[in-house]
Amino acid sequence: MIEVLRDVVSVLSYFVLPSLLVGFPLYGLYKGVRVYEVFVEGAKEGFQVAVTIIPYLIAILFAIGMFRASGAMDFLVDMLDPVLALIGIPAEVVPMGLIRPLTGSGSAGLVADMIQQYGEDSLLVKMVATMFGSTETTFYVIAVYFGAVNIRETRHAVPAGLFADFVGFLASVYVVKLLFG
Repeated sequence: MIEVLRDVVSVLSYFVLPSLLVGFPLYGLYKGVRVYEVFVEGAKEGFQVAVTIIPYLIAILFAIGMFRASGAMDFLVDMLDPVLALIGIPAEVVPMGLIRPLTGSGSAGLVADMIQQYGEDSLLVKMVATMFGSTETTFYVIAVYFGAVNIRETRHAVPAGLFADFVGFLASVYVVKLLFG
């Protein structure tokens, strides 16, 4: 049964990106949206947002760099290793769970480091790559997009985002183990 599921996922994965790239513009045309004009307008707004968020981005990247360079990340991973081993989570994937809610570029760098260290077909790399795709940069989104529209009270956004990241973290580990382990 697992082999059939793997085969289905493998075949469907070839069609996801092309379907999205063709599907969204076709749906927009079907709905009467001037797709190109809307795309260009969105790109202009995106550029303005990018200029606005640069200070937030620098602060987050600086904090993450300090956390990793100080050895605090390694210390935390070493402390959590015995507990994680009991529930079947490799300690090597914990940095992705900690970094991903903060920054996309930092977590992409982490994936690249793990590819160099373990090889692109290793189970650990598949786990962190799945985490990269199935979790969100929660604090980055809060800082940047809420800040861009001057929302100061986030209410339930942070706990809900972190809970979704946690579920994505766990699901990534167990689904990759199920499909590839």
